[in-house]
Amino acid sequence: MDIGMIGLGKMGGNMRERLRRGGHTVVGFDRDPELSDVESLEKLCQALPSPKVVWVMVPSGDPTRETVKALGALLGEGDVVVDGGNSRWTDDKEHGDYLAERSVGFVDCGVSGGVWGLDNGYALMCGGDAKHVAVVQPAFDTLKPDGEFGFVHAGPVGAGHFSKMVHNGIEYGVMQAYGEGYELLEKAAVCENVTEVLRSWREGTVVRSWLLDLLVAALDDDPGLSQIAGYAEDSGEGRWTIEAAIEHAVPMHAITAALYARFQSRQEDPPAMKAVAAMRNQFGGHAVRAGGAAGATPTADIDPPQ
Repeated sequence: MDIGMIGLGKMGGNMRERLRRGGHTVVGFDRDPELSDVESLEKLCQALPSPKVVWVMVPSGDPTRETVKALGALLGEGDVVVDGGNSRWTDDKEHGDYLAERSVGFVDCGVSGGVWGLDNGYALMCGGDAKHVAVVQPAFDTLKPDGEFGFVHAGPVGAGHFSKMVHNGIEYGVMQAYGEGYELLEKAAVCENVTEVLRSWREGTVVRSWLLDLLVAALDDDPGLSQIAGYAEDSGEGRWTIEAAIEHAVPMHAITAALYARFQSRQEDPPAMKAVAAMRNQFGGHAVRAGGAAGATPTADIDPPQ
């Protein structure tokens, strides 16, 4: 099929290449002219035969909203827009309704696979009307992994991004568990080769996973992870997952704790823990460390109150 791809960064650029390897004709546009096949959205749409399919891979929020709005003015009846970014699922109905007024179809698609997707394929979770999904199906079939699984039509508009949101929330919890286990193995003197312990878990255990494989690969590249700071951002999906859990009264202990751990990773000397240390000193006379970065070697102990 012929397809347009907007946003040719790490994900979009590799998806364009995988589609081309699969025999599809891809016209790509990016703000970086060195990455683009055409110089504008208008040229991209003009280059596609009807029905036109345009896949959007730009940051969530305003960049996606502005792109969808622009495409609404350039596309027509029978054309389909696919939002493959990490948009919030509640935005999808707004985009779908806007395009439907112009007789343009809309499919939201959660995409997982990262920089490895070019060779391994991408897990795809889409939402939308079945007739619009069918128009895009040849591209889905090429982008997904070669095995039996990896693609799902999860439901109506919004279902794809909702599924991907929950997927990423689970990812938060799993990564946090591996991180905490790694720290305990490192701090307990009884284990002499932590990387090999983790490597041994990669086959035959119930905790084996691709994330574990990646952790071991990172430790092979940088033993002790000395070249990386313990600072982790969150891209939004973890927060949205917890907000949805609150709305539906679903307890999410692990995912919530994992999100909060990311917040704490950005603080050199967490104010909350300063308050905890101060209270312990006041009520129990427990020694506290002098000010400084969390985890730093104390320069002095402050005497407890007499």
